[in-house]
Amino acid sequence: MSNLPLHDHTHHDTPDPRPDDPRPDDHGHPGEPSDPDDAGHGFVGRLDPAVIRNADGRVVWDGDSYAFLQEECPGTAHPGLWREGRIRARQGLYEVTEGVYQVRGLDLSHMTLVEGDTGVVVVDPLGSVECAAAALGLYRAHRGDRPVTGVVHTHSHVDHFGGVRGVTGGGVPILAPAGFMEHAVSERVHVRAAVTRRSVYTYGQALERSPLGQIGAGLGPAASTGAISLIPPTVDVTRTGQEEVVDGVRMEFQLMAGPGEPAQMTFLLPGHRALFLAESLTRDQHDLLPLHGAAVRDPRAWARRLTETITLFAGRAEVALASHHWPVRGADAVVRMLTRQRDLHTYLHDQTVRLMNKGLTASEIAEALPLPPDLEEPWHARGYHGALSQHVRAVYQRYLGWFDGNPAHLWEHPPRESAIRYVRCLGGGGAVVEFARGYIGQGDLRFAAQLLNHAVFADEGNKEARDLLAEVYTRLGHGAENATWRNVYLTGALELADGIVPAVPAAPCPDLLAALPVERIFDSVAIRLHGPRAWNESLSIDWHLTDLGERHRTTLSNGALIRQQDPPDGPVDLTLRLTRQQLIALFCGKGAEGVEREGDVGALRRLVALLDDAMPDFPVVTP
Repeated sequence: MSNLPLHDHTHHDTPDPRPDDPRPDDHGHPGEPSDPDDAGHGFVGRLDPAVIRNADGRVVWDGDSYAFLQEECPGTAHPGLWREGRIRARQGLYEVTEGVYQVRGLDLSHMTLVEGDTGVVVVDPLGSVECAAAALGLYRAHRGDRPVTGVVHTHSHVDHFGGVRGVTGGGVPILAPAGFMEHAVSERVHVRAAVTRRSVYTYGQALERSPLGQIGAGLGPAASTGAISLIPPTVDVTRTGQEEVVDGVRMEFQLMAGPGEPAQMTFLLPGHRALFLAESLTRDQHDLLPLHGAAVRDPRAWARRLTETITLFAGRAEVALASHHWPVRGADAVVRMLTRQRDLHTYLHDQTVRLMNKGLTASEIAEALPLPPDLEEPWHARGYHGALSQHVRAVYQRYLGWFDGNPAHLWEHPPRESAIRYVRCLGGGGAVVEFARGYIGQGDLRFAAQLLNHAVFADEGNKEARDLLAEVYTRLGHGAENATWRNVYLTGALELADGIVPAVPAAPCPDLLAALPVERIFDSVAIRLHGPRAWNESLSIDWHLTDLGERHRTTLSNGALIRQQDPPDGPVDLTLRLTRQQLIALFCGKGAEGVEREGDVGALRRLVALLDDAMPDFPVVTP
């Protein structure tokens, strides 16, 4: 199990490694002992205290809560993850190279500031308004009250654009890759409730920040919980090789469609010999399929773009910086890291496909695939955020889907029904617990977790099984090299003991709602429709969007809401004339004030009555 994300502290927590499975000792991995010095290079000053509050006084970021990472690694954490977390949690303003600064440790991502002729260009203004304002304030405290003269959004993840109104109200050039708005908005619409709930596990939002709990999230310490904002770009980057100059700062762009997000770009600052890599390269294994859920990313396309990055910029950059982690210094070191990351993506893709074609399933490949020593050893290629077994499953899913070809797996019972039958076959809940204790004693926590999970799903009132499963999850979490695996295990243990932990509610973002395309508004309604309740209902509504000059028709048929733009003339139950903003307000429950109506208003009431609310706190470790 090369690059296994678990560390055997007790010699009982994981199976014995194969001879070709280099396992870290208690001092971490062989690799880059200069990392702590590199991460501290150019330090200017820190935010003290590193506690950021919103207008209501609620804490949206607490960087000081990670001070415990300066202590020696305890037995409740993987040494490599502890070491990486200690470096990653450093916060403050850093000079990357002359005229280029970064604020790190004030959100999951970093804010980069490039000084221009009259002000400063902000790259990736963090994930919330409050944190972005604090980061800009820290920069200005040391570099003067320079105005923000431009903004660059490297890609469409919220931790790279959500704080934009903390640095500017608009009126300056805002650059982003083509397709940015569509992806920035759509990723937060359809499965928002499910992703938000699962993110409680992935990022350890409910865990105490301590040696026993959350010690980071791989890409950064954690995500801030402040207000999210969005200002539409004024300049689209549409092709590789495009150059733009903002306030005297020249940027040469490379589109990175495919790697971490459909809308992403990197760029060279030729005047500074600095290469900004966004999320195309991080100092760990990035994820092809995040545990909280996303579309599967293509590692082969990722690798090809990194090859293009090397071709375009090799030798032209003395430093490479990114949206997460700390910079890489020296032209040779930049190319070496790009090459290793490219080779990592290529290797895991090609070897997974090779073994797929030998008939191995995703689980079998994930267990058997080793990495070459030159990719196994470097700290920047370890699985602190993504993990090799996740990548293998993502590649398998991308090509073959969920079914592994075994007929027994084609029509299995759902988890609770399967669990009841397994427990009955094993002699009842008490017998399952005793079997699990035996496997725990043998050091096989993985199978003990499977057994106890059956016991809990068969009878969630089985306190002995719940308590023992929580103990197993805790031990697995404390042995995990991967930050997100640790968070998932420890959150599972917490919820078994204390019940479901509600997610931190995200503040509504008027900017995102305002940017929602009309078809997405109707899609967001259609996916809320309770199909079985709507089987015997039929209705049709025409929506005339007066400010856009568009006409849409929604038809309810066989439990499905069908939308058609510019439909042919024909009778409908109701016609509404309204603006796009009134449409959003209507489906956000804010009423229909000012909406012109013609026909049966009851049709709209019947439609709204059929909409189902998401369940933001659904169970995960219990049925």
